Amino acid sequence: MIPLRDTIPSKNYPVVNNAIIGINILVFIIQLLQGPALNDFVYLYGLVPARYSIPHIAYYFSATEQIFSLISFMFLHGGFLHLISNMWTLYIFGDNVEDRLGPVRYLFFYLACGLSSGLTHLIFNYYSDFPTIGASGAIAGVMGAYFILYPQAKILTLIPIIIIPWIIEISAFFFLAFWFLLQFINAAGSNGQAGGIAWWAHIGGFVFGILLLKILLKIPETGLTGMTKSLTEKKKSHRLQIIRPVGSGNDIDLHGILQITAYEAILGAQKIVSVSHGFRKKLYKIVVPPGLDDGSVLRLKGLGLEKDDGLKGDLLLKMVIES
Repeated sequence: MIPLRDTIPSKNYPVVNNAIIGINILVFIIQLLQGPALNDFVYLYGLVPARYSIPHIAYYFSATEQIFSLISFMFLHGGFLHLISNMWTLYIFGDNVEDRLGPVRYLFFYLACGLSSGLTHLIFNYYSDFPTIGASGAIAGVMGAYFILYPQAKILTLIPIIIIPWIIEISAFFFLAFWFLLQFINAAGSNGQAGGIAWWAHIGGFVFGILLLKILLKIPETGLTGMTKSLTEKKKSHRLQIIRPVGSGNDIDLHGILQITAYEAILGAQKIVSVSHGFRKKLYKIVVPPGLDDGSVLRLKGLGLEKDDGLKGDLLLKMVIES
């Protein structure tokens, strides 16, 4: 299953989440420039439990290097696919969690989840000399927070069946619960890092993310949080939106809702909509003309129901301007 996006639009630009993605890409480029010294680079900045548990190995590393690797390991990746899969998952789930916590608290949350995932891995693989790298533990914490904040959300998911792409909506609760169950099954059935995947780090990050979120939600927001949220407020709604049109009686026209911002209502926008009606799911690119009011209707010719004689109805999208 490949998640494409969620159905909860964020109200603010995820500046911290995007910055974290950018830093991960930059560090990956630095890794590529290491050449023959890459293994030494990964051993120095990755998380190697034996560096903490075996005295004659720990002797070769300073206290600063030991502490720094507990953070730096979450910005290293083992390859291009490893990087892309992690960053794509962070892109999908991280913006909503940052939206709820605010940029400052989200940065603390992300780093704390990454640290907790590393410590969990260290405990369950105490004498391992295999370097653990990757942002997946920290991202697991973000997924744990999303699991609590938005259980009713839907995840637009691509399921590749041979050469036919099948796009369906899956409950975020089911999607994340199933993901967590897979981590636990793999961790229980392996030594904790089979195939180079730190399963216990994922579990630790996910659980810690839930616990830390509950703590942060009980702490009142400061003026700094409110200020950063106002500075990062979005001017545009999500480019990809899911439309669930409905019909009435024998009417061949279908009716749906498209969310836009006040900024887009004035200047117009381009959107990609996934129209789901029964078992039919199709993607369309549409143009929202400028100067629309709240409640205006955009008529899309030929996207409604089809009669036996071949006559097709239209899809009427009602514009809802987000407050």
